[in-house]
Amino acid sequence: MKAPRITKSVFENEAALCSTFIAALPEGWTAYPETAGFDILLVRADGAQIGVEAKMTLNAKVLLQAVEGIYGGGGEHSTGPDFRAVLVPFGTAGVEMKCVARYVGATVIECRAADEGDKEIERQVARYGEFYRRYATRDYKPFTPELPKADDYFDWREAWIDFCPLQRCPVPDYVPDVAAGASGPSQLSAWKIKAIKICIILEKRGWVAVADFKHIGIDRKRWLDMWWLQPREGMRGHYVAGRSPLDLRRQHPVNYAQIEADFEKWKPADAEPVAQVALI
Repeated sequence: MKAPRITKSVFENEAALCSTFIAALPEGWTAYPETAGFDILLVRADGAQIGVEAKMTLNAKVLLQAVEGIYGGGGEHSTGPDFRAVLVPFGTAGVEMKCVARYVGATVIECRAADEGDKEIERQVARYGEFYRRYATRDYKPFTPELPKADDYFDWREAWIDFCPLQRCPVPDYVPDVAAGASGPSQLSAWKIKAIKICIILEKRGWVAVADFKHIGIDRKRWLDMWWLQPREGMRGHYVAGRSPLDLRRQHPVNYAQIEADFEKWKPADAEPVAQVALI
């Protein structure tokens, strides 16, 4: 007897796959795109993390990316997520590669296309009758397996391997406003968050001081070398926009606005310092 044919989900690219997966996340999980070296870093409400690498097909390359640092033998895995996973379209993961993934400790998440749920329900209703609709709606899952729950180890232990890292991946204060899985993404690093704060101070005052860099915790040398800033005429230790100003508002419009809205929380202690004596 022939096995039933599995319908494969179709996505335009990895970015579309990641977007659909993030939209289907259950309550209690937050997705950080392009964070800690993963396409998606999932963070549960209690702090547990899943590092996710996305690919259109399950292959050895993406498995290596997903488990990078675990088996190096040099202690690199002391920092990392609790779980590792590979995200692929539903129906594209071969049985053999899924076995290899399980062996190395990576869970294979198979995600369905956004409109696939309605189509599958209609197919089942056409086959079994209208009464089946409520059951199909209840049983349909946008991706499998389910994410690990905090209070039920026995429910997920067969699908997920907990690596119990000594330290979890650092998570940015703001969810990056970038597309997960996109080619050449602009990451919201810790340095970039600090740089945005300097840009905001510069916009509000028209200049920044050495004390501002010290308060934010960022080195000013790169800013001067790249001509993002230049010395303020006649004012020692003050800087104004240079001939090639850094435009982080364009790169991260959402995060920029969020950090700007929190200005009162992180602004320098003296927002309007007294002007220094002019150089002679």
